[in-house]
Amino acid sequence: MSKEQTAIFAGGCFWCTEPVFSQLRGVNEVVSGYIGGQTINPTYKTICNGDTGHAEAIKITFDANQVSFETLLEVFLVSHDPTTPNRQGNDVGTQYRSAVFCQNQAQQNAVQKMIAEFNEAKVFDSLIVTQINGAETFYPAEDYHQYYFDKNPANPYCLAVAAPKAAKIRAKYAQLIK
Repeated sequence: MSKEQTAIFAGGCFWCTEPVFSQLRGVNEVVSGYIGGQTINPTYKTICNGDTGHAEAIKITFDANQVSFETLLEVFLVSHDPTTPNRQGNDVGTQYRSAVFCQNQAQQNAVQKMIAEFNEAKVFDSLIVTQINGAETFYPAEDYHQYYFDKNPANPYCLAVAAPKAAKIRAKYAQLIK
């Protein structure tokens, strides 16, 4: 029997974050969207300048019997630069911040623990600055953003940024790939 759960991660452009997770066993759905801001029903156009407070994020629906939240969290931390505030590569602004929107206390505890362990082990050259937030309203992005990488694999941005991220995770976590 499926043990369906939700995880919400913000790690830069959702075009680049979605393909990392959609390839993982146990992940049933990945929805690109916006979270963490003050505007109701934000759109891509309204969040692009960073004034609404929203982050580009993905909402992952997963079967916890097949993949744990902790495994998804580790993949999240490894797949982007969690040490840089408000920036991922050439994407700069609060909408590209690193954040986890915890759905319950267990997720919050897991995030705090893993970040502390990564920092103690010096996994990265700098300390992790990923924000740890409570659950907030998640607004799905416009349809053309959903599974953008799958629909536009030849897009230069996807080739330069999204494809290498997804490939890095396939190589490092081959046992997790569908």
